[in-house]
Amino acid sequence: MKYVVVLGDGMADQPIEELGGKTPLEYAKTPMMDELAKVSEIGMVHTVPAGMSPGSDTANLSVLGYDPKIYYSGRSPLEALSIGVPMKSTDVAIRCNLVTLSEEEDSYEKRRIIDHSSGEISTEDAAVLLEAVKEGLQREGYTFYVGTSYRHLLIVDQGTVMPLTQPHDILGQVIGDKLPKDPTLREMMEKSYDILVNHPINIERKKQGKNPANSCWFWGAGTRPSLMSFAEKNHKEGAMISAVDLLKGIAVGTGMKVIAVEGANGGLDTNYEGKAEAAVKALSEDGCDFVYVHVEAPDEMGHQGSVERKVQAIENLDQRVIRPLVQGLNDAGCDFRMLVLPDHPTPICIRTHTGDSVPYMLYDSTSPQSHSWAYNEREGAASGIYVPEGHHLIDKLFEK
Repeated sequence: MKYVVVLGDGMADQPIEELGGKTPLEYAKTPMMDELAKVSEIGMVHTVPAGMSPGSDTANLSVLGYDPKIYYSGRSPLEALSIGVPMKSTDVAIRCNLVTLSEEEDSYEKRRIIDHSSGEISTEDAAVLLEAVKEGLQREGYTFYVGTSYRHLLIVDQGTVMPLTQPHDILGQVIGDKLPKDPTLREMMEKSYDILVNHPINIERKKQGKNPANSCWFWGAGTRPSLMSFAEKNHKEGAMISAVDLLKGIAVGTGMKVIAVEGANGGLDTNYEGKAEAAVKALSEDGCDFVYVHVEAPDEMGHQGSVERKVQAIENLDQRVIRPLVQGLNDAGCDFRMLVLPDHPTPICIRTHTGDSVPYMLYDSTSPQSHSWAYNEREGAASGIYVPEGHHLIDKLFEK
């Protein structure tokens, strides 16, 4: 038996008037998920423990079977693992987003945050901008590291974990009272704007109608994590397929294999088919028992507030990941169990995460069920099946 999780990041939502009162998951054309739902178990799962921030960090740990209340030490340290940053026990890792701030105001504090991802800037452009930031800001005890796209890292020696505002939580808002209380971090953010606002890359981006990456934004502070091995915990060899450093970092921390897919970028135009092909190969040829296929696009479209693009991301997941994945495993003669779900909702109406329960679908190729339901939030809730602690959901997947 082989095991698969297909994770549509932020895919769950709330009913939207322009979709006729349906959620994007209900509205999207998803013939493959519709077909599977009729022979699968569907239900709801609560992935984010009460009192914890509803992020992809806590939620994906939960889906992988790790209780965030025990294993979570911050988002940025997981990303540090992904990009090979050596962390001492006294280090604090802090996410450094390259964001878009408004430019018409006369002071940094009065600016508004327009885009947490700077138009999903390429890693190549972001690396050049971060090099300029390093030249202007890096000092003893503060070290910058390049990550992927807009997601980068600052390591603080002998640092302190402090509350820092998530940029995607305050889109459109004035930043003054959202800035770090720590004077060094605040000063570095302000100076980063001066360094970046007229950088040639940003001048060119604005000419092309793209959002400039004109400021650093610090958030997600944490200390070095200590995660139990996935193989030791579940007696299965696992692999991670994701474009996002956070998920790759979780994989590194749990001893899972990280599978790189060319063209996988975390955006709407990611290489969906490549992820499906890599998952089939890992399970049917390379000796993996379990593969976690993570697709970031629905979450990014939710943050952008784009109904149309979020629907498209869900349809892409259905037709360009789930369909070829199921077909490929069937063609390879693999018996498999597959779990499809989001990690958390990212409702269009608020453009950030919530901790609400999400729908899941559990398919077993060896023992199909018979139902009339579809896979979405409404019917998941109507099923009456509920998993109150998300880290137990993986036990359902691995049931004999």
